[in-house]
Amino acid sequence: MKDYINRIMDKVIKYELEAFGAVLITGPKWCGKTTTAKQIARSFLYMQDPDRKESYLTLANIQPSKLLEGEKPRLIDEWQMAPQLWDSVRFDVDMKNKTGLYILTGSTTVDESKISHSGAGRISRIKMRTMSLFESLDSNGNVSLKDLFDGKNEIDGTSNLNIEDIAELIIKGGWPENINKPLKASMRSIEGYCDIIATSEIQTVDGVKRNEETTKSILRSLARHTSSTASDSTILSDVKVNNSSIHRNTLSDYLDALKKLFVIEDLPAWSPTLRSKTIIRTSNKRHLIDPAIAANMLKASPEDLIFDMNTFGLLFESLVVRDLRVYTQAIGGSVFHYRDNTGLEADAVIHLDDGRWGLVEVKLGNHLIDEASENLIKLKKIIDTNKIKEPSFLMIVTGTGYAYERKDGVIVVPIGCLKN
Repeated sequence: MKDYINRIMDKVIKYELEAFGAVLITGPKWCGKTTTAKQIARSFLYMQDPDRKESYLTLANIQPSKLLEGEKPRLIDEWQMAPQLWDSVRFDVDMKNKTGLYILTGSTTVDESKISHSGAGRISRIKMRTMSLFESLDSNGNVSLKDLFDGKNEIDGTSNLNIEDIAELIIKGGWPENINKPLKASMRSIEGYCDIIATSEIQTVDGVKRNEETTKSILRSLARHTSSTASDSTILSDVKVNNSSIHRNTLSDYLDALKKLFVIEDLPAWSPTLRSKTIIRTSNKRHLIDPAIAANMLKASPEDLIFDMNTFGLLFESLVVRDLRVYTQAIGGSVFHYRDNTGLEADAVIHLDDGRWGLVEVKLGNHLIDEASENLIKLKKIIDTNKIKEPSFLMIVTGTGYAYERKDGVIVVPIGCLKN
C-alpha cells in the first residue's frame, strides 16, 4: 500500500465533523476524496464495488437504513449512485442528534431534484481540489497565508523551484497519483482523464447525451482563455470554427455539465465599495480545476511553455489561483478577482469569513514586480476602507526567487514558498 500523502483538507474535514452530523466531500475525479476520507472513517461503503453494486442499489430502494449500519464515522463513497441515501443520512442525523456520523464523497454536484431536503444544518458541503504545491512538497512553506493575515510572519524564504520546475508542475497537475510519476506518464494520465470526461463523464453526469468532439472543442477554447474574462460569446465563436451548428443554449448546457463534474471552476468577481465612481467589471475569470487540463488541451509540454511565455504566464496564474483556493479554504475564506473600467485589477482577492482581505497579483517574471506593486497600491487607495477593513496585505506571487517585503510595504512571495 502506498503511503498516505497528508492533505490540507484532513483538518478541514475533522473540524466539519465536529460541527455537523455528516460531511459531503465533492471535487474532481481522482483528486483524493476517498483516500482522504478513509483516513478518518471507521467503516466503509463503496457504491461502485462491481461485486456488490446491484445489491447495494436494490437495498437503497428497499431499506436504505441498512446501508448506513457500521462504525461511525461511516464513509459512503459515490453516494450519488443512490440519491435516496442523502435523505436517509439526514434523517439518521436528526434522529441520533450527534455529530461526526457520516462522510459522503462524490465527483459530481448534488442533484437537488433527487433529494427532498438540502441537509442544511445537518450536512456540511466542502469541495476538495487537486493538490497544492505545499501538499505535493514542491513548496517549502516558508510563508504562511494565515500568518500574513495575522500579521505574524517575518517575510523570508527562498524557493527551491526554477522556471523549468514550474513549467513541469503545471503540466503534471496536482493529482496525487501523478506526484511521483515520470513526466510522460503524468501527461498520459491527464490525457486519459480528459478523454474520460469527454467520452463518458459528460454523458453520465445527468444522463444527457452529449458529443465528445464538442466537449473537447469547448475544453480547448477554455484552455486558450484560461485566466481571462472571455465571454460565452467568445467561447462560442471558437467552438463554431469546428462546429458551425452549435447554439448558445447548447454551449451553456455543456458548460453547466463541466461545472457539475468539477472540471470548470471560474473565479468570481469581487465588488467592494469604492471611493470613486469607477465601474467594477463583474465577469468571472475562466479557470479549469487544474492548469494541467488546460495544458493537455493545448498539447503543451514544459518546453512549449518556456518558449511561449504568454501562455506560460496565464497557466501559472491558474496554478497560483488553484493553490490560493486550497490555502484559503483551510483558514476560512474565499478567493475572487478584481477588475474595473480603468484597467486596475488584482489577479486574486483573498477574503476571509471574518472580513479580513488581501490583494494579490501574479507575475511569473521578476521584471514585472515594480509595475504590479504600483497597481496594487493604486487599487488599495480607491477602496473605501470606511466600509470595509484595511487590507491585511498586498502580495505579489512570483515563480521563482526570494520572499521579502518591499520598501513600499508590498510583499513578494514565490509560489514555492507559500502555504496555508
